[in-house]
Amino acid sequence: MYALYITHPQVRIDADIPVPEWGLSEVGAARARVAATRPWAHQLGLIVSSGERKAIETAEILAATCGDPIEIIEAMHENDRSATGFLPPPEFEKAADWFFANPHESFMGWERAIDAQTRIVSNVEAVLSRHNPQVPIAFVGHGGVGTLLKCHLEGKPIARQGDQPPGGGNLFCFDLAKRTISCDWTPIEDWMGWA
Repeated sequence: MYALYITHPQVRIDADIPVPEWGLSEVGAARARVAATRPWAHQLGLIVSSGERKAIETAEILAATCGDPIEIIEAMHENDRSATGFLPPPEFEKAADWFFANPHESFMGWERAIDAQTRIVSNVEAVLSRHNPQVPIAFVGHGGVGTLLKCHLEGKPIARQGDQPPGGGNLFCFDLAKRTISCDWTPIEDWMGWA
């Protein structure tokens, strides 16, 4: 059986609101609603979400269609970037490049990539240790920690080369028994399901 790691789609960016409180934009919500119509969404037995608003909104849209319960785990949040606050997109992209290229160092007070990876991996594994491996499960979260989880599952060093395409709203699939990636980043509305 399989697990999905799903990143929230597009958000309403507001420099005056803390990033964890950003919600989905109309485009992001529409993409999540399309994804919720796909066969894989109806096969899920549990949806686990980060505590950030944009992830919860994505999980709620998926759960509304399939009727699955949502479990919220605060510690599955995106890498902590609160030390710098909001960065305009060009500056953020440079900072993200540095974050992935220097996993054992902190970018201006950000959580280190190695620490964020340990946190996301341990939380995913804790859920899977009590989850029925015959039931598909989805984790809904964020691109940065999702990439760190994917690097771990692939047995590769932390690197931005494994990052999702721009815009968010992507997923990768991994086998629950073998913990191996079976589908690389794919837009949530395009993935037709596990074969």
